[in-house]
Amino acid sequence: MAEASPNPAPASEPGKKSPASATKPAKGAAKATAADSAEKTAGKSASAPAPAPEAAAAGAAQEPQAGTAPTAAELLADDLAGKKIIKAKGSKNIAVGVAHILATFNNTTVSITDMQGNVIGWATAGRAGFKGSRKSTAFAAQQVAQVAARQAMAHGMREVEIRVKGPGSGRESAIRALQAIGLEITVIKDVTPIPHNGCRPRKKRRV
Repeated sequence: MAEASPNPAPASEPGKKSPASATKPAKGAAKATAADSAEKTAGKSASAPAPAPEAAAAGAAQEPQAGTAPTAAELLADDLAGKKIIKAKGSKNIAVGVAHILATFNNTTVSITDMQGNVIGWATAGRAGFKGSRKSTAFAAQQVAQVAARQAMAHGMREVEIRVKGPGSGRESAIRALQAIGLEITVIKDVTPIPHNGCRPRKKRRV
């Protein structure tokens, strides 16, 4: 006759579940939830529209591009374009004149006259704002020529004949400035006086 076991297994109640059976469905549910979330994420990424080519092109156009350095001619053109020629109140309407350039070792003077010699505009290095040794530079001669040319152009001057006198360094700079500002140059003459054994020259410098 079979003996009964001392610790019989408790009978499972119909309304309760064992702990092992309860944990298994929970793991399966977690896996199903993870799979569903992965499918939703993949669906969203697939449905998201790709960036339009127009937007990409616009972004590329907004990127800064390295420009080239401006040349000296462009800088001079910008400087001249910013200063407009204003017509003088008592304008004489003189279209043709003569530009007299006196370039010495210490200063540069530019006088613009009509064909009869009446002065229309003039300028010197001191009037242009230069002092001391800066008055004899080529840059000072350029500014002097521009100041005198603006005065003459305010009276309708458009064409000039240039007469240069003296051995200074501002000869060529003044001529280039007159041409750059817009005056048409017809003739360039060198009228530097040359002695034919005339007056006795000054004594030599002792340095």
